[in-house]
Amino acid sequence: MRLNTSQTFNFLPVPTDIHFGCGVLSTLPDRLKSLGAKRPFLVTDAGLRAAGLVERLETLLASAGLPLAVFDGVKPDSGSDLIAEAASQLRASEADAVVGLGGGSSLDTAKAVAAMATNSGSILDYVGLHRIVNRPLPMVAIPTTAGTGSEVTLWSVFTDQEKKVKVAAGSVLLYPSVALCDPDLTVDLPPPLTAATGMDALGHAIECYTNDACQPISAALALEAIGMIGRFLRTAVLNGRDRSARYAMLLASTMAGIAMNPTRLGLAHALAMPLGSWDFRIPHGAAIAITLPVVMEFNHLAQPERYIEVARALGEPVSRLSAREAAARSFAAVRSLARDVGIPGGLGEFGLRQEHIDCVAAEAIKSGNVAVNPRRTSVEDLRRILHEAL
Repeated sequence: MRLNTSQTFNFLPVPTDIHFGCGVLSTLPDRLKSLGAKRPFLVTDAGLRAAGLVERLETLLASAGLPLAVFDGVKPDSGSDLIAEAASQLRASEADAVVGLGGGSSLDTAKAVAAMATNSGSILDYVGLHRIVNRPLPMVAIPTTAGTGSEVTLWSVFTDQEKKVKVAAGSVLLYPSVALCDPDLTVDLPPPLTAATGMDALGHAIECYTNDACQPISAALALEAIGMIGRFLRTAVLNGRDRSARYAMLLASTMAGIAMNPTRLGLAHALAMPLGSWDFRIPHGAAIAITLPVVMEFNHLAQPERYIEVARALGEPVSRLSAREAAARSFAAVRSLARDVGIPGGLGEFGLRQEHIDCVAAEAIKSGNVAVNPRRTSVEDLRRILHEAL
């Protein structure tokens, strides 16, 4: 990692109390009691109830004298109406803390619900950065996927259901109070979801590491995450019971989440928001996995040293190559990884068509992630990237 000694930077503190390791879920009662909670409210999805995880939490908390109210209506890309419904149920339950259990949609919904317990109006009033006024209820985040890093980020991403477009609220007040990162909860994740969420975590790490806002603290976390994902994602997909792979993938996801808080990301994530909007609803991880190597190819000559480091972290032999050739190994390695874990070859397989490109590019250019991208980007550039990703 090369240092820019003329760089000045700010690294946002991560106030989340992180507990990581196999079996840490069992400490949930202690963590809630440390927050002063007596009536927790669980935000999760029906699939985790069917898998028995909700019942497991109910039993665990009941034995500690903590009755649990449950909202299990979270869906992929949950929206503003669902957040309002869950917040209404929370208020009726008189809960004093929120537990989020699940993937990114559940954790982001739980963050928003905790915020709406103490702030007026609609969650849509808080879209943007640092608009939340009152401190949310204490919140414990329990990820069951290794991808979004939502358990350690200041963002809540959801769908504006009136406009049918994905939006985000960001605030230092949205950090979970506690993160319980238990790799055992990811062991039964199906291979396609393991692959998509893993590629999302890789996208976080690479776009954080290569963008113009990156600084040494984020860079160290992101580069280590890239290396772990490159080494362990294939195993996690092909042999989900391999606990070493599951441990490494969840750790990499969490590290990338911490890294990206002060840096934002890049064009793949700028594009993923509208690709997950309207009637497209392309799954976020798939959108990232497909667009990321195209974006890297677009960017690599603007920041070749960083892309060479990415290639090295992914295990590519680059010592005898020119800088241009070595940097190009980075996006070749990402394409190879995506192919090996079964990611579809293009956005067209999810229904995106040439006639949709203009509206997606026009929405993506508004993203704050464009401003930190290492190469200056126009709407036409985004159109070309989407065309290549079809």
